[in-house]
Parts: sequence; structure tokens; C-alpha cells
Amino acid sequence: MIRMRHALALSAVPLALAGGLVACGGDSGSGASASAPASELPQGAEPVSLDPAEFTTTIDNPWWPMAPGSKWVYRETDTEGGEQRVVVEVTGKTKRIANGVEAVVVRDTVTEDGEPVEVTDDWYAQDAAGNIWYLGEDTAEYEDGEVVSRSGSFEAGVDGAQPGIIMPADPTAGMSYRQEYYEGEAEDRAEVVSVGDEQVEVPAGHYTDIVMTRDLVPLEPKIQELKMFARGVGPVLAVGVSGGLGIEELIEYAPGG
Repeated sequence: MIRMRHALALSAVPLALAGGLVACGGDSGSGASASAPASELPQGAEPVSLDPAEFTTTIDNPWWPMAPGSKWVYRETDTEGGEQRVVVEVTGKTKRIANGVEAVVVRDTVTEDGEPVEVTDDWYAQDAAGNIWYLGEDTAEYEDGEVVSRSGSFEAGVDGAQPGIIMPADPTAGMSYRQEYYEGEAEDRAEVVSVGDEQVEVPAGHYTDIVMTRDLVPLEPKIQELKMFARGVGPVLAVGVSGGLGIEELIEYAPGG
């Protein structure tokens, strides 16, 4: 889940699916990267050169804090009512990415009826300004307990792959950025729809301080998704609004530390 690869404008959201996504009052801010203003956050295929000395594995961005041991459990329901369980855990491991940045390893495990569907190690690091960068993934899809595909795996700095932003330091409505870039495999991008203007009810609880992003997948232009991030928690809800996607909602959260 957690990267949740899709989204659309608020007016298009099926609110009945969202389980209580409503307007409430808001705030705004101004994003920045470690060396550039928000308008210069990475876009499309443009290359970036990151200074490893400007990055840390201590990820404390309030919109998605990733202390070691943190765990999120989601229920994913497709448009036909099928369910999968998604468990996301911040491991105690790190990985030095090919571009030199040391990254936190986050394990994302999808199961259906107790059997693995997809297991992915995602790699994240935070820059000096507080932006969370996404640096790649090692993913495996399963059928009958056997790995059948590793499609989508990439590492920033290898074979032209570029890192992206998964959460800006200070998100502001209208801000846009790429989340990842590996030509033909991973080209997702996002824009911030609102900050503090929504509230969300999911099985894990009621959240009122929300950043909502609109996620787009250029490789699959019909697929769009809205994601909601709660301050101090991270992703709590994803709603597919185009392309046959369903809903993914937080059912358990345990902070690490």
C-alpha cells in the first residue's frame, strides 16, 4: 500500500467509500527540498544529485514518522468486495543505496487468506529540510507460495533510476512532485490537494489533521487515487477514484521508538 500509486480531485471522491471524509478547517505551509524551493521538487524524469551527508535514517516528518518498530495494518477491499491484509513495518535495517544515501528499510507484506501476495522492501531517507525521499524497492509477487515476478523493483542510481519525494517537509496545497522514476517500470507522481481541510474515520480511529494527496500513474493514466496522511501517524486511508481501485483503510497502528 503505502506508496499507494494513484488519485483525483476532491469533487470526484466517493465519500461513502471513504467512511466519513468531511471538510473541517485547515492550514497551509510552504515545502522545500534540501537545496531547492517547493517549485523545484523533483519532476518527471529529471535527474537529481543528492548529497548523502544531507540525509538521515531518522525519519521524523510529522506526516509520516518512521521510527524503528512502527507498524501499520491495513484492510484493502477491491471493487468486487475481495479483501487483502497489508502490514507495513519499519525494520531496524538500513541499506546504502547506489547513489550513496543510507536508507531505512520498510517491509510491506500483502496477504490474502493468510497467503503471501506481494512482499516489498521499500527504501526511505529524510533530507536536512525534512522531506522524505523514496529511493527504490525490492519487490516480489507470489502465486501458490512461489515468487512469480519482481517487476517494479528499482534502486536510485542504477540503470537510470531516480529518487523521488514521498512526503514534503511542509506540504502545501498545489505542490507537485514525482515519487519515483524508473523508465517503463515506476513513474508515479503526486500533488497535494489539501492540508488540514479534511477529517477521516477508519477502523483505527478518527483523524482530523490530514494531508490529502492526489496520486497519478503516468504508466496507467486511468488509475487515480486519493491518499490521506494523519499528523503523527502517516497514511490512514487510500481511496481509488478511477481505474477500478477500491479502498485501503488503517485498522491498527503501533508507533515505534
